[in-house]
Amino acid sequence: MAKNRQRSRVAEGGGINMTPMIDIVFQMIIFFVLTVEMERDALDERIRLAMSPHGPAVETRDPRTVTIDVNDRGHLSIGRVPVSPEQMFAIMRRTVAEYGQSTPVVIRGDMDVRHTNIQRAMDICTRAGLYRVSFAAIKEAN
Repeated sequence: MAKNRQRSRVAEGGGINMTPMIDIVFQMIIFFVLTVEMERDALDERIRLAMSPHGPAVETRDPRTVTIDVNDRGHLSIGRVPVSPEQMFAIMRRTVAEYGQSTPVVIRGDMDVRHTNIQRAMDICTRAGLYRVSFAAIKEAN
């Protein structure tokens, strides 16, 4: 009779507790949703990018990428925060110090901005020691 009680206890407690795994899955879902929202909020929607149907599409993105926005009036911003050329240079120098010269930079220039303003952003990156500079454009019209 004692053996029967022992077998029933083993049978009852023999299942796998799925609660911790479900908790982790929900935490991962929340993390990825918030990360995507934060990345989308960092871009200025008012900037109208030029079309580039023949340019290569970006498949993967380096997490160290610094995105610089140049609006139609030539004002610079990083992460929707307006910066002066001097502030941008200081930010880029710190970026080089922390992550190295291979840190990618993407310049999002408005289609109506003068090239001299784009060139100013490129020159700041070059002076700071960054050489992986690329430009954002729209591959296909929505």
